[in-house]
Amino acid sequence: MTDPFLDIRNLCLSFGRLRALEDVSLSVRPGERLALLGHNGAGKSTLFKAVLGFLQPSAGRIAVTGHAPGTDAARIAVNYLPEVVSFPRNLTGREVLVFFSGLRGAPRAAVADLLARVGLTEASDRTVGTYSKGMRQRLGLAQALIGAPRLLLLDEPTSGLDPVSRQEFYEIIADAAARGSAVLLSSHSLEEVQDRTDRVAILAQGKLRADGTLAELAAGAALPTRIRVTAKPGAADELHAAFGGRRVNGCRLELECPQDAKLAMLAQLGRHEHALSDIDLAAPGLNDIYRHYSGRNETEDRT
Repeated sequence: MTDPFLDIRNLCLSFGRLRALEDVSLSVRPGERLALLGHNGAGKSTLFKAVLGFLQPSAGRIAVTGHAPGTDAARIAVNYLPEVVSFPRNLTGREVLVFFSGLRGAPRAAVADLLARVGLTEASDRTVGTYSKGMRQRLGLAQALIGAPRLLLLDEPTSGLDPVSRQEFYEIIADAAARGSAVLLSSHSLEEVQDRTDRVAILAQGKLRADGTLAELAAGAALPTRIRVTAKPGAADELHAAFGGRRVNGCRLELECPQDAKLAMLAQLGRHEHALSDIDLAAPGLNDIYRHYSGRNETEDRT
């Protein structure tokens, strides 16, 4: 198995008496996209700063492509995109990338390809001061892709972007992973990352509560499948008597069953086909998984 580009083992980090991170272990391998989720104060930003070498752990270790954070080798391997990017307003997009390519020792000939990958070719010779929020974020991502980094750290990379820009942003991230980069991104938008990452890690109060694929986390939490049944006119009482559940708007039922029992439940519903108008199945989603492992309601702030 390929060694991880980011390997964190038993990481602890404190600010005085405050334990910001406690015994956190996770890894990200080449080509993998890991979403880091957590509420305010969960420890996401602290973890990012530790990986970048800005904060020193009180215990445990971090390895970036086998090297300690802050060393030249680790700095070469990792690129970082903060939530809010800032570039000199009087420079063009092309000039920004040329400048950062020089800092990283990357070929300036690759700048045109980077601009094309993030959809900024036509705006490449406009000054950054004329760019929209979404265009600045695209330029920030292009800057983070300079030199084909082995580890990409993305802190709320789509904050403030419209839905179309977000979709395009994740396509670029998927392309970076396909080229071999390991991607660790934080996000407060659960629906956004649900189908666009390979694994999810959930932090709460400085502790890693969960780490795995959606299917693995849902199975570990034993979260039920929800079945929404719409009855034909006058048949709701029959279905409610047979299956129980919660009545909604008089003609609908909401049922729950273990995931491994959903086929049996559907078979039972099939015996009442004469009373059924429609059936919808809803498998546990990331909102459900997050609520379970973090102990927080989905409506609470998770930034």
